[in-house]
Amino acid sequence: MNHSKGNNTVLVTGGAGYIGSHACQALARAGYFPVVYDDLSNGHRSAVRWGPLEVGNVGDRARLDAVFQAYRPQAVMHFAAFIEAGESVTDPGKYYRNNTCNALTLLGAMRENHVEQLIFSSTAAVYGVPQEIPISESHPLDPINPYGASKRMVERFLSDFAHAHGIRYIALRYFNAAGADPAGATGEDHHPETHLIPLVLQTALGIRPHVTLYGSDYDTPDGSCIRDYVHVSDLVDAHILALKALADDRAGQAYNLGNGLGFSVLEVIDCARKVTGREIRVEQGPRREGDPSRLVADASKARKVLGWNPVYADLPNIMETAWKWLLSNQKTEHMK
Repeated sequence: MNHSKGNNTVLVTGGAGYIGSHACQALARAGYFPVVYDDLSNGHRSAVRWGPLEVGNVGDRARLDAVFQAYRPQAVMHFAAFIEAGESVTDPGKYYRNNTCNALTLLGAMRENHVEQLIFSSTAAVYGVPQEIPISESHPLDPINPYGASKRMVERFLSDFAHAHGIRYIALRYFNAAGADPAGATGEDHHPETHLIPLVLQTALGIRPHVTLYGSDYDTPDGSCIRDYVHVSDLVDAHILALKALADDRAGQAYNLGNGLGFSVLEVIDCARKVTGREIRVEQGPRREGDPSRLVADASKARKVLGWNPVYADLPNIMETAWKWLLSNQKTEHMK
């Protein structure tokens, strides 16, 4: 049975996850038909609301082929990946298998099923330790952990497949995705949670006793790491613009997605105190392996070429959406 809705179907791998679910919402709003392909290892069935869910692993070629044949998507958005840099150092095989080998399986299925357009969820971790701030797309790619290396390798695959087989792709290099859908439909929900903003807000709510500050002797004004936080709704807007750019034949590019503003860990905690009006206990911890002191994006290329214009650029805005979502979801299955 062919479920195709004309030529506006987009297969969203990892669409039951944090960024993937926001992307499905944005796709539906823009007139596309998002089909989620997710093994639910990290995603949530309840986050799939804008199109059908097909349960499967990206490494399962037969399952992928069946889904491609059933829906005939015009394009793929590939979000399905493991994302914890620290874990990738201790379990590299897990990251290369899922992030790298499975991407190759996906590309094979796309070729076989004549799907030529791909938006790839990449990361600032492909740059490694920054040689200059802010980081532009021309910065050398020199990842310092297997997570960054796994994504860097997929970018190489895409370039080679474009050259050999005519695949049209755009790679979007995220800095720190944060926040939640302002209307409260979907939000950030990892198990275990490793991202700073939800950890800090869970501490404000009393779900956690304290937040750990990993290193306080970095070469920054307050000694804590500086990161560039980009609101997830702004992030997924860039994916819709990238999809349109592919349709206009502007392919084979990588774009940074960030606000170009750096906030330190201590500034994030302070902002959370102001937004929540609650005390947040901080405990000192050691530095983590592979944590650069500053990561700030130069995203002028995405603004100029894709016409991307982030709406929720300031930290209190991002924090407020995350806090609102956490408050409305704390009593549900999300806080397992």
